[in-house]
Amino acid sequence: MNDARFDETIHAPLRLRICGLLRQVDSLDFAVLRDTLEVSDATLSKHVKTLTVAGYVSSRKTASAGRGDARRVMWLSLTRDGQAAFDAHVRALQEIASPRR
Repeated sequence: MNDARFDETIHAPLRLRICGLLRQVDSLDFAVLRDTLEVSDATLSKHVKTLTVAGYVSSRKTASAGRGDARRVMWLSLTRDGQAAFDAHVRALQEIASPRR
């Protein structure tokens, strides 16, 4: 069964990297993702919003145990749809990159 599917939403370079990092974990702290990707909060927020609107990423906020202020930590996760779309997109890229025999 081949369910490869090129996905324009995921294919943008930063969104592809976001999905790739989130695919490896249950959830990831927004700040850790931002620092790993070396982008600004605004840039990451914009791309996360696009992925969220597509149904590919979900977020939740939790209290920060180590902080004395009211700031909260945002955790990001790929949804099941996001996982399936990312996996299908990677398969499509592999098909594009593989020589036909």
